[in-house]
Amino acid sequence: MEILLIFRLCCNCTYALLYKPIDRVTRSTLVLHDLLKHTPVDHPDYPLLQDALRISQNFLSSINEDIDPRRTAVTTPKGETRQLVRDGFLVELSENSRKLRHLFLFTDLLLCAKLKKATVGKHQQYDCKWYIPLADLVFPSLEESEPIPQLHATPDHEIEEMKAKISVLKSEIQKEKKAKGSSRTIERLKKKMFEYESWLLLFSPTIPFRIHNKNGKSYLFLLSSDYERSEWREAIQKLQKKDLQAFALSSLELQFLTGTCLKLRTVHNMPIISNKDDDESSGLYGFLHVIVHSAKGFDHSANLYCTLEVDSFGYFVSKAKTRVFRDTTEPEWNEEFEIELEGSQYLRILCYEKCYDKSKLNKDNNEIVDKIMGKGQIQLDPQAVQSKNWHVDVIEMNGIKVEFSMKFSSRDMSLKRTPSKKQTGVFGVKISVVTKRERSKVPYIVRQCIEEVEKRGIEEVGIYRISGVATDIQALKAAFDANSKDILMMLSDMDINAIAGTLKLYFRELPEPLLTDKLYLAFMEGIALSDPAARENCMMHLLRSLPDPNLMTFLFLLQHLKRVAEKEPLNKMSLHNLATVFGPTLLRPSEVESKGHTNLASDIWSHDVMAQVQVLLYYLQHPPISFSELKRNTLYYSTDV
Repeated sequence: MEILLIFRLCCNCTYALLYKPIDRVTRSTLVLHDLLKHTPVDHPDYPLLQDALRISQNFLSSINEDIDPRRTAVTTPKGETRQLVRDGFLVELSENSRKLRHLFLFTDLLLCAKLKKATVGKHQQYDCKWYIPLADLVFPSLEESEPIPQLHATPDHEIEEMKAKISVLKSEIQKEKKAKGSSRTIERLKKKMFEYESWLLLFSPTIPFRIHNKNGKSYLFLLSSDYERSEWREAIQKLQKKDLQAFALSSLELQFLTGTCLKLRTVHNMPIISNKDDDESSGLYGFLHVIVHSAKGFDHSANLYCTLEVDSFGYFVSKAKTRVFRDTTEPEWNEEFEIELEGSQYLRILCYEKCYDKSKLNKDNNEIVDKIMGKGQIQLDPQAVQSKNWHVDVIEMNGIKVEFSMKFSSRDMSLKRTPSKKQTGVFGVKISVVTKRERSKVPYIVRQCIEEVEKRGIEEVGIYRISGVATDIQALKAAFDANSKDILMMLSDMDINAIAGTLKLYFRELPEPLLTDKLYLAFMEGIALSDPAARENCMMHLLRSLPDPNLMTFLFLLQHLKRVAEKEPLNKMSLHNLATVFGPTLLRPSEVESKGHTNLASDIWSHDVMAQVQVLLYYLQHPPISFSELKRNTLYYSTDV
């Protein structure tokens, strides 16, 4: 009896030694949260409390990642042990509509649940939609999977418009807080933002993730990232390597298991801004410059490339792709990319083996499925990346090491129009100076880049949206500035995204926008007119008011972008997509007041930016506009005395 008592005391002491400190940190974290909420931002202790909270949260995160599985074990009524391995919010395509689900992966089954709406006085509860024992779960092959006819992607312009609404709401919330507005108003704005963000979370994913119960039904989820799809697949396949048996849960067992999900879940809230506390980081806004250098650790020669993803508005977006390095175990890309950040906190790098077998087509999106060789993620530390110097780092992924460098620049610095000191070139030089020197109506650089894009890039997926290699763009820029004789040869050999990027860079670096500083406010007022006839008269008059070189170049570009949009089924670039890419580039004024707010979401999706997009979209949707017809009507519409 004494031995048993001593044993129990030892167990209790061991438990206290192992878990009491962790519980103490958890309580301390909650106390720090409360302290921050009641501490003024300008109080000298505020930044110290923020640091303490960050350290505490990082510690708890590391504990959760390496947690003893016995602490997350569930004992079923039959005495079996079941552990939660992974959980998260996913979008399920069910009954021809998108449903937000919480997916729970246990050591022996996958459970799909829906979080019930909490009623007053009651705790949250999950409702089980279905479950599959891992012994019965299979991933259908490309040959076995059937296309889903109702799988339609939400148009990009709807996604962008929702981002704009969220950003405007976030800006209004920040203004209310600074003005110490009513809590009721702030809560109303937060509620509306939650609705918009939930919509975005539901309708932005497009990457299919299929699972199948070999004894019955198939299920389809939509994810925003290939990275996430790979993580779920790998976690399931790792568990399936064990000796698993098929089984069926009784209604009582299923009810018990679903009830434990609330306690065991590691992901408590949807990944949206309105779920975060005010003191949590809202991420970075601006441009991240990334050089993907090389990779090592492959066990066989392959055709290899990398893609870069960053998070944006709660989901991940693919932003750049290196060229394919053929038949090697040690690829050396040394390619630089400029990636726009929209409140981003993470950078992901995925390494793929390129597949050229056309029989391996994904029936959902008609694209060849390439094999993921490795993947890794790093957190973007604002202090580290905002250094002016390049920061070299390595991501390790399944034995593969990818070396890369990165640095950050604010939007204000990246989009600043700075006249070139070297007026003999074309970049940063007034368009009238360039056309007069060349004795041309449209600058040579514009004509050649557009010709090359139409020749071999008009069907390229994401043309003008996908980033080109920065070093290639800079090489083309230098060649055009020097009026090199090798320009045409360079254009024919260069990646088409680099050529598209060079054209965008030319317009971005004009000392004043193509549609001029003088007319900027008039364009903003004209597009806001509600009467269609008045808007038509105003917008056409503004075109007539442009200098001839600007007008000719604008009309030349306009017709090109319309031809690109005609290939939307292939290149996925609609008129609205193209207006979003080129609108701010063609209209953004040369002088923009900067008052230290360049890191706010509202600066990216401001009313001005959206109006700039709408101006270009108006002309893109307009019937063909002729230079001679415009000039012929100048006399009738001129307001000059």
